[in-house]
Amino acid sequence: MTIKLKQCTLKDLDALQAIAVETFTETYSEFNTPENMKLYLDNAFNRRQLEYELANNHSQFHFIYVDDDLAGYLKVNMSDAQTEEMGEDALEIQRIYIKAKYQKRGLGKLLLEKAEAIAKEHEKDIIWLGVWEKNENAIGFYKKMGYARTGSFTFTLGDEKQTDYIMSKHL
Repeated sequence: MTIKLKQCTLKDLDALQAIAVETFTETYSEFNTPENMKLYLDNAFNRRQLEYELANNHSQFHFIYVDDDLAGYLKVNMSDAQTEEMGEDALEIQRIYIKAKYQKRGLGKLLLEKAEAIAKEHEKDIIWLGVWEKNENAIGFYKKMGYARTGSFTFTLGDEKQTDYIMSKHL
């Protein structure tokens, strides 16, 4: 099994949109109405929105490949690109998704390590992420990787308000 990481550019827009929709749907469709899923996917992952995010100098996207197959991706934010006000010394992991068929193979750990390397490269002291309060597998994984719950915020999916925990780690 060959694993490769690659930073995304605007040339990767189609692949980014496809994996973003696929992995978000795999992760959350059984817990949300089709209407709310469609509203969220249409808003968060439309071409204009993803172009805007890819062009932001304070954000980075990275793909992870297994044997040349796109298996997942990571999005990190710094400065004013963060979705919550966490300060200049923080880096946010906004999205970290692995296709279901590639989960439990260490890819999530590799993406977290990539995010931490980016944080250190940019001299950030804190790395943080939001995770849905009902996503027990992810919460357990982040705890195992050294993250602790430090707060919460409201995440809107379609017309439903959900609670996400903030989990952070000092570097």
